[in-house]
Amino acid sequence: MNKLEQRTALSLAAVYAVRMLGLFMILPVLPLYAEHFEHATPFLIGLAIGIYGLTQASFQIPLGLLSDRFGRKQIIIGGLVVFAIGSVIAALSDSIYSIIIGRAIQGMGAIAAATMALAADLTEENNRAKVMAGIGMTIGVAFAVAMVVGPLINQWYGISGIFWITAILAVVGILLVAFVVPTPKRLFHHRDAGVMGDYILPALKNSTLLRMNAGVFILHMIMTANFTVLPLIFRDQLGMSNAEHWKIYLPVFALSFIAAVPLIIFAEKYQKIKLLLVGSVGLLVLAQLLMSLSMQVNWSLVLWFLAFFVSFNFLEAVQPSLVAKYSGVNTKGTAMGIFSTSQFMGIFAGGIIGGLLLDQGSRSMVLLFGAAAALVWLTLIVSLPTPRFYKSRLLKLNPSMLNDSKSTTLALYEVPGIKEVAIAIDEGVAYLKVDSKELDESQLLAFQ
Repeated sequence: MNKLEQRTALSLAAVYAVRMLGLFMILPVLPLYAEHFEHATPFLIGLAIGIYGLTQASFQIPLGLLSDRFGRKQIIIGGLVVFAIGSVIAALSDSIYSIIIGRAIQGMGAIAAATMALAADLTEENNRAKVMAGIGMTIGVAFAVAMVVGPLINQWYGISGIFWITAILAVVGILLVAFVVPTPKRLFHHRDAGVMGDYILPALKNSTLLRMNAGVFILHMIMTANFTVLPLIFRDQLGMSNAEHWKIYLPVFALSFIAAVPLIIFAEKYQKIKLLLVGSVGLLVLAQLLMSLSMQVNWSLVLWFLAFFVSFNFLEAVQPSLVAKYSGVNTKGTAMGIFSTSQFMGIFAGGIIGGLLLDQGSRSMVLLFGAAAALVWLTLIVSLPTPRFYKSRLLKLNPSMLNDSKSTTLALYEVPGIKEVAIAIDEGVAYLKVDSKELDESQLLAFQ
């Protein structure tokens, strides 16, 4: 990558990280505050945890489309301002209702689609995937850091301190976008990095993608539901003070990343992604079931909590890869946008359902619900088609090739190794899916 692309990747990853860190830090802390807020119930605590997922899902695609019209940086800065306002409202809250309002406003600052589109505007075609992958990786890192740092900040400054730090992080993100992130010369509709309004319906009609959307919904529903109950279990069943929870989170997240990375590499390198997908969802069922049965056995509970996050980390990494493999070459960005929206809807559902089950007084039921939901997911993916391991490729076309796009498309299909073609005349590129083992690179020179 050139210096502009390196700056783009690092600065946008930092923007994404500070925002996600602020969102995630509250997860391991808020359930412990049920008795501190007037009128708080387990259901309202769950609603406060999950409500940002609902507003995030509602605003993500519309704001992504608006960024095509009004500019990426304007939408991203506006989203971060809204996020900061929600954080301040939550920080000043003395009731669970105002925290719910603050969290809902936080979610309205949905900048993911605009951020990815900005990354695409600022990078060359051959480096775009690297930059977007780097930005995406910050989500997992931010989640792991937040689980460890959140309880510590809570011990020092309380729950309002977490929200104040979240607001400060949002301001840092605004400054990064305004003064560090480069400004693109032109805006494009990127079929691989942005949502295209005309492609939403076709993507929703794809039964394979629908199962992927259901999977990410269930995964994040289970994760969020777990965090309505696990902090309480660590405090009451394991006898750990709130400030000590990081002693579980830190080794669990470190070990789960170490265990998941070889699985991810094996799945992609040896084309065993579906087999390991099914196996990981099966492990998720087992982990949820055995956590529910191990609440009085410290070592067993922590062991299965670790198994849950090995599965979670693997699934979080490979599912977007599968969406890219199953989607059409010209609908990838739209498919990813719908997939991400499903993820946030799962967060909302997990908070609501976890709170409702806790309202019935049963912590084990929350974990058993997770096992049942994972079992449903398992039945959905067993019959998934075996994915084809084609690589996405963007080819910058010679302007003369754009005069007759149909003829150019047919000519590209004649090149050995090219499996799918979509030409974007406005961008001057051809979106390709290729078999890298068969592709004859020399023949592509004639199109450039």
